Amino acid sequence: MASLKYWIWLAELPRVGSQLKLALLEHFGEPDAIYYGEKEEYSLVEGMNRSAVNALLDKSLEAADRILGDCDRLGLRVITLRDTDYPDRLRNIFDPPLLLYVQGRMPRFDDEVAIAMVGTRKVSPYAMEMGEKLAFQMAGLGAVIVSGLAAGGDAAAHRGALRAGGFTAAVIGGGHDIVYPKENRWLYEDIAARGVILSEYPPGTEHMGRHFPVRNRIISGLSVGVVVTEAPERSGALITANRALDQGRDVFVIPGQVGDYHCAGSNALLRDGAGVATDAWDVLSHYAERFPHKLRDLRLEEPRRFGGGSSTEEPKPPKQEKKPEQPALPVLDLGGAHGLTDDQLKLVKALQGRTVQVDDLIEETQIPTRRVLSALTVLELDRIVKQEAGKRFALAVELRR
Repeated sequence: MASLKYWIWLAELPRVGSQLKLALLEHFGEPDAIYYGEKEEYSLVEGMNRSAVNALLDKSLEAADRILGDCDRLGLRVITLRDTDYPDRLRNIFDPPLLLYVQGRMPRFDDEVAIAMVGTRKVSPYAMEMGEKLAFQMAGLGAVIVSGLAAGGDAAAHRGALRAGGFTAAVIGGGHDIVYPKENRWLYEDIAARGVILSEYPPGTEHMGRHFPVRNRIISGLSVGVVVTEAPERSGALITANRALDQGRDVFVIPGQVGDYHCAGSNALLRDGAGVATDAWDVLSHYAERFPHKLRDLRLEEPRRFGGGSSTEEPKPPKQEKKPEQPALPVLDLGGAHGLTDDQLKLVKALQGRTVQVDDLIEETQIPTRRVLSALTVLELDRIVKQEAGKRFALAVELRR
């Protein structure tokens, strides 16, 4: 295998398109052979032009060495198109990336029911809720959730997968050392620790608008199917859906309200024959026979997060003398499949039987401030905690161990 620095040199060459780089690999065999090639031999490659030849004659490896140093500093792996752990699904698309920068654990995508979930950044509350719920369900059934770590629909998909204790892969449009958007830093860190973050862009690369449509081919290329949570008529999510169709992937859509601007594009996909995704099995049933060892053969509804017993069974208050009517609190069973992250579980236990200010929670739990605030936000949305005056929090459920 050629040295990584030659792969990086080739990948970063300006004025040489992706198809021409693939043609060069076909002609020369390995990037080091391309590097040491001569002008006359370059001209023999189909599609070659003068600008590309001049770029190839620049033999400086300074940028490649710097990138390798950054990867070492950041703990990133680099896998190339010829490596055995490069997914065949991605290798076989029309324009696969020459290499991927990897943070976290790289799964064997070819053996996984990888489902891409994409949606608009300015997502409606309905699509946000449905996207997170669907990702939770699919991850709980054994699917790998792939998305782009953008605001809105992407973030909801990653959150749902993590809440289910499942695996999620984020494909980003810039360098690993530049978190974009900044408000997703806590999510970025969670995915890096429990999933994988992939990029074809080296460290130091800014996340630019033109990168996102390009990275979308990787999101769909890694997956067997794509779920569009919500998309207006002009949306990057529709670009991903079209790339998925070009790659022979299945496309599913969460139905939206007719006439709503936010879902005009996604509803049009339904009209044109996309599959309907109202729950996990609408999507995963298409892959059950192909991946019987990966998918659990059951329907999973998102738990009320107050689990343990049947989802239809209401908690019964103990028999006692009548007091002024007060609704019984839902039960959060810490011994069951509660779906809480480690941070959320620690905070819930710290709140048991009392009302606590945020600063005191941070001091008691020793969890960083931003993670405490993120965890409390999710817990409040899930109606597990409630916020009272003075940034004080209390449980909105009864704990059972």
